[in-house]
Amino acid sequence: MLQSPPETGAQDASRTVALVRSDLWAIAPFLMFTLLLSAVFWALSIMTRGSAYYTAGLMWAPALSAMLALRLRGENLASLGLSTFGGRNALIGYCLPFLYCVIAYGEIWMFGLGSFPNLAEVAGIRSQLGWRLNSPIAIVLLYVLLVTTTGMVPAIARALGEEIGWRGFLAPQLAKHLGFRWSALITGLIWTAWHLPIILFGGYHSVAPRSFALSCFTVMVVGLSFILTWLRMRSGSVWPCAIMHASHNILVQAVFTRLTTERGAITAYAVDEFGFAVPAVVFVVAVLIWRWWPGRAAKFGASNVSL
Repeated sequence: MLQSPPETGAQDASRTVALVRSDLWAIAPFLMFTLLLSAVFWALSIMTRGSAYYTAGLMWAPALSAMLALRLRGENLASLGLSTFGGRNALIGYCLPFLYCVIAYGEIWMFGLGSFPNLAEVAGIRSQLGWRLNSPIAIVLLYVLLVTTTGMVPAIARALGEEIGWRGFLAPQLAKHLGFRWSALITGLIWTAWHLPIILFGGYHSVAPRSFALSCFTVMVVGLSFILTWLRMRSGSVWPCAIMHASHNILVQAVFTRLTTERGAITAYAVDEFGFAVPAVVFVVAVLIWRWWPGRAAKFGASNVSL
């Protein structure tokens, strides 16, 4: 029986180079489509100071770009990680923001950088929702329950658009050749850059000095990229990433920051995504994953690690 001769080292190297080039040619159209689609919604968001409709369109630009890039290569959408829910990883994604927000804001309140609750916001919530309760704590508890359950539905719908692009497509494409750490880092830096137009020219920022706020935001986003890429690789699904992204947005923006009372100018340097507290805790979690995950990855199976 005839057999083909074994491949030489040169043939092996040539095949590897061709594969890398093929994957890079998938990433380049994705980035180009993301830039073009996002530019439309950057402009509209900046002109309207962050209309919810334009924000939703912007958040779905990476997903649409990933789908277009795959279609351009003649590939189906199965590689985006939408076919499975991720099991317990979805619960991890939901709970992790609770953990780092409690730690971050607990330190803010403990050290007097802000106080809890913000009674003016509590009164606003009471009026907005038509409640007749008089206890601020009861109002806070019911509000948190409401926004972290029913509020998750629209939040996931928006966050999924970003996660399909960043963790469904980009991070796995990079990880094929660069591994977990570099793919998480590069994806995080691109993700940060994607936010810059609405931070620099739109209404997405805080009253803290722009350079300070942007530094904190960059640390947080790159840190989150490690956590979200870790969830994607261990689950093989993009859903845990979308759930964590949505949970983060709700808890940081609509719960903890909203319910924290200012204690002078220092509060703006501590709270929200542009203060130091949340980025610091996220950074610690990311470093732990940076150190721990690569050595443990094989235990989760080749199908997930090969992303």
